[in-house]
Amino acid sequence: MKGTIRSDDTSVFPRFLDLEYPNVEGGEGVWLTTTDGKRILDACSGGAMVTCLGHGVPELVAAATEQAGRIAYFYNHHFTSEPQELLADRMLQVVAPEMARVRFVSGGSEANETALQLARIYHVDRGDTERWRVISPGQAYHGSTMGTLALSGRRALQEPYTPYALKELDRLLEQAGPQTIAAFFCEPISAAALPGYSPPERFWRGLDERREEHGFLVCFDEVVTGIGRVGTWLAAHQLPIEPDIVAVGKALGAGHAPLGAVLCRQPVYEAIEKGSREFDLGHTWDGAPLSSAVGLAVLDMITERGLVERVRDRGPGVLGELEAAVSGSEIVREVRGRGFLLGAELVDPRDGTSFLPDDLDAAALVDDTALEHGLLVTSTHPQADGYAGDQVLLAPAYTSTDAELGEMVERFAATIGDVERTIKRALTGSAAAS
Repeated sequence: MKGTIRSDDTSVFPRFLDLEYPNVEGGEGVWLTTTDGKRILDACSGGAMVTCLGHGVPELVAAATEQAGRIAYFYNHHFTSEPQELLADRMLQVVAPEMARVRFVSGGSEANETALQLARIYHVDRGDTERWRVISPGQAYHGSTMGTLALSGRRALQEPYTPYALKELDRLLEQAGPQTIAAFFCEPISAAALPGYSPPERFWRGLDERREEHGFLVCFDEVVTGIGRVGTWLAAHQLPIEPDIVAVGKALGAGHAPLGAVLCRQPVYEAIEKGSREFDLGHTWDGAPLSSAVGLAVLDMITERGLVERVRDRGPGVLGELEAAVSGSEIVREVRGRGFLLGAELVDPRDGTSFLPDDLDAAALVDDTALEHGLLVTSTHPQADGYAGDQVLLAPAYTSTDAELGEMVERFAATIGDVERTIKRALTGSAAAS
């Protein structure tokens, strides 16, 4: 087949109709290979921060194959299985001992949707039926279902970081009536929307105080940050607050099976146990034996190889190397992150602070230029929302060697250099034309 596929060459309904998609036929470790023989260094775990153990992992392939030979699927409404039971035990023993129960789903959007529903049912089963509203930061991404999409884009929150200001939270609580608020829903460390950013400690302490005062739940979207991505099993373990409900995904299946999960604390579970005794929200592949077997193998590998510790110990060095590599760039305002979740914020080189012009679409320019350098990164272009400028995200596999990490940094620096020259030419041409 062709090395690249365009929308007029395929029967697939593509995500972007104007994009020419490289046609990948194989992957090994942190390398992807296209059908025309090009090799791409994967600095973003498959592009969506998923393949935390790299591509073509023999142990995960074997776990899926063995389970498929027994039974791959049945509907969770009717049965359970040893892989699901073992995975739930392992999640509570290793990943989050502070949690009480786990519900498995197919991925991140479903996990966040389930967390929302669980927060609502918690209040209903306690007789607090007026609580249905959810407060969330404006510059965020929590999934592509209608419910999770509604968690983003609050126009009242105008600046990149003020969504986390406590006075704004107080204003929203007063405006809506605190007795109607079911949950505060957020990423403890932002991923796609504002890579690598986390509010200051005073925010989390203030949020905890307001939860205690007003009775809403705190829900963490750890679809990206969970399962070791930031150097602890959960990002919550680095913060001075304990969430009531946590959604995880991506790294749990490591790209070898679609898998996510929702974890909750004992008081949340007890509300349903003592109330309706039913949490009937379900999706077709929830807790399926094949997915659960892969998830169990993922946790085994991460634990046995000490990969959470590897990410914790190596992350600061990678961040420093990335900062140094782009330190001379006039379009990079900041490099930030924790563990293997790193972000770069781009700005207009004419003043070093303003967003780049929207029509330049610098995010797409970075992605395309990176591919020319044989590098996969993921960028986002949120100027139209008014919250933040173009952002670039790097999220290497936990198994990346030091040499591979160094090459990612080197190729990224070369990409930024090319993008900066292109942007400056465009801005000079625009100024001359006006």
